[in-house]
Amino acid sequence: MIVETGHYALVLALALSLVQALIPLYGGLRRDESLMAIAPPVAVVQFLLIAASFAALSWAHIVSDFSLLNVVENSHSTKPMIYKISGVWGNHEGSMLLWVLILSLFGGLMAIFSRGMPSDLRALTLSVQGWIGAAFLLFILLTSNPFARLARPPIEGQDLNPILQDPGLAIHPPLLYLGYVGFSMTFSFATAALLAGRIDASWARFVRPWTLVAWIFLTLGIAMGSYWAYYTLGWGGFWFWDPVENSSLMPWIAGTALLHSAAVMEKRDALKVWTIFLAILAFSLSLLGTFLVRSGVLTSVHAFATDPTRGVFILLILVFFIGGSLALFAFRASSLKTGGIFAPISREGTMVLNNLLLTTSCATVFVGTLYPLALEAVADEKISVGPPFFNMTFGPLFIPIFLAMPIGQLLSWKRGDLLGAVQRLMWAAAIGVGGGLVFALSKGEPVLSVLAAGLALYVIVGSFVDVMGRVFVRGAGFKIALSRAVGLPRSAWGTSLAHAGVGLTLLGLAATGWGIEKIQAVRPGDEIELGPWRLVIRSFEPRDGSNYKALVVHTEIRDGNRLVDTIEPSRRQFSTRQMTTSEAGISTLSFGQVYVTVAEQNPDGSLDARLYWKPLVSLIWLGALVMSLGGALSLSDRRLRIGVARRARKTGTPPAAVPAE
Repeated sequence: MIVETGHYALVLALALSLVQALIPLYGGLRRDESLMAIAPPVAVVQFLLIAASFAALSWAHIVSDFSLLNVVENSHSTKPMIYKISGVWGNHEGSMLLWVLILSLFGGLMAIFSRGMPSDLRALTLSVQGWIGAAFLLFILLTSNPFARLARPPIEGQDLNPILQDPGLAIHPPLLYLGYVGFSMTFSFATAALLAGRIDASWARFVRPWTLVAWIFLTLGIAMGSYWAYYTLGWGGFWFWDPVENSSLMPWIAGTALLHSAAVMEKRDALKVWTIFLAILAFSLSLLGTFLVRSGVLTSVHAFATDPTRGVFILLILVFFIGGSLALFAFRASSLKTGGIFAPISREGTMVLNNLLLTTSCATVFVGTLYPLALEAVADEKISVGPPFFNMTFGPLFIPIFLAMPIGQLLSWKRGDLLGAVQRLMWAAAIGVGGGLVFALSKGEPVLSVLAAGLALYVIVGSFVDVMGRVFVRGAGFKIALSRAVGLPRSAWGTSLAHAGVGLTLLGLAATGWGIEKIQAVRPGDEIELGPWRLVIRSFEPRDGSNYKALVVHTEIRDGNRLVDTIEPSRRQFSTRQMTTSEAGISTLSFGQVYVTVAEQNPDGSLDARLYWKPLVSLIWLGALVMSLGGALSLSDRRLRIGVARRARKTGTPPAAVPAE
């Protein structure tokens, strides 16, 4: 009965999404307040219905209801509870239900927290959200029903893919979807603004918090996915320019550009056309990622589905929303006013440079990802576009971004002093050069790692020059400095942290050139020198898990004769799926990591092992966390959250709108 209730709730949600899509749209275009007022409560009820449907599917997985096809194909009665829960979205049907749940969550939150918005903009934004929800709910019900019953239920399920039985899977997809789907709000805002003709600085202030939320979660989702692949797949790598990895990177780049462009539009009422385009582009690239993962056009360890029918349906959704929004954009863009004027040497100018470089790098990833697919479809030729292409095209585009980031923070709005900004960055540059020399003397080659490490130190230190200059005033004491630090806008601290996080990630990437790798057969009693550490293989131990058998390799990490840590890389055999996986043994030491994986046992009893020492590698993910913390700190700034609504209440009028004509 619970399953049928969940299915019925999904059907009701589809009906409400159509109501949300049509009636507020008509009311918004006609400026009918009574019709526009329908949108918020409908959006909230739609979320509650989809949440009930998701809860019903989760319950079926938790109790191992094998009358449900989705549970049979992705669960097992002996599977640990955490993987029963994460198995809900560890498959195509369940992940799509999570997709629409998050979509409706954003719509519900927007309905609740948008009272200060003009009623027409709110109604039209929720209407566009309704259209997106209706399309994907229809897709689920027609092609990907998670509540399909079996006439003759089996006694036991087929278990979840062992690769997905990992705590990272419980975190990675929800975070990634909060980012992916979060950009639907920027898309809906952009489309609503084009429909209502309400494209101005207040619109940028309304859209920035939603952009920040999506960007924060997408940053965390990409970082978690990278780390999951790093320690679960046993490759010893964190990024392989896989097409599905690229499909999450592209909207992140577009979203980063959108954040900076929206800031210019908010402060200077400029870059209107460009900001609207980026808002459309970010979600369009998210839809493209959904298509790549679920269409069957590519093979990847990250892909969810290979059904061409589903791919065609998603392609139609892609064409409808991207094509429709771009057509509306083309129709309206030429009538938009230019807005504020600024000099090339200004904070706005550096953000424009930032946007140009980011979108160009996004275009290189787009071409490198889709060109092989297009060539195969058109000419039936197969080519491989891998890391060499992306490293040679993507990397150089980010070098001027890193150089310009600290400079942009020090320039004034409208017109800046470039020489003054460069002079204030002399200490950051000196630390970058000095750090590069230290790395060169201690590490030597490769040269690119040395240069990248020096650039990273420059970015990290340079990110705080602006806020430190505003906190520490010559002759002022500690109490005054502390008071000034507390009084600074949180968005200023957030910007510095986010930029410093980029520098930390760059430093972690630079250090990969100094890693050590060994591949050899190991036996109990073996001792292996690995960089500054000595690894001692103590024993091989068979171990039974809840739904697998494992061979665990007890390994000690020593610094001379001192025991530093113990790790247990293992090989697991899952009998239900007849699959074998490698569980890496990882120890984090001074931001670096000792990383060991083992393969199948040889006839002589030894195990082939890969042993790595990766200095500073954890900074890659620590940098992503710092970036997200910076975004969250900016999001907590009251000026960003309620500035427009407060001004509107004081004046008694809605924020001014600029007609798109």
